[in-house]
Amino acid sequence: MLLSGWGGIQQTDLPDTVLKVDSAPHDWLLPKMAAVIHHGGAGTTAAALRSGRPSMAVPFFGDQPFWGDRIAMLGVGVRAVPRLQLSIHTLSASIDALVNNQSFKANANQLADRIALENGTKNAVNIIQSYL
Repeated sequence: MLLSGWGGIQQTDLPDTVLKVDSAPHDWLLPKMAAVIHHGGAGTTAAALRSGRPSMAVPFFGDQPFWGDRIAMLGVGVRAVPRLQLSIHTLSASIDALVNNQSFKANANQLADRIALENGTKNAVNIIQSYL
């Protein structure tokens, strides 16, 4: 499945074995995946981490390389591969590591459990109130 977002990819650009979806709720979709490969934006990275699935970023610009590096540093996925360096070899090797590395799976599940315990809104309100 390919969640294309604003990427402009058409179903006719893809083989019959790949289903293109324009949008889907990350909190519903990502936990159903064996692994998540995404552009590395802050929101998508957060959704991937919350899903408890190993992930990899393919950064295009901006802060995406940073979030891709964080995934690897946290041990929840492979190092980011910038879009211009992505090849069938690097992609297939990354997918193989994501779905077969038990440490990635365990670390991703543990991190998702920790994230689920956070109350970010409450923490943010407390911080803001401490300054008022």
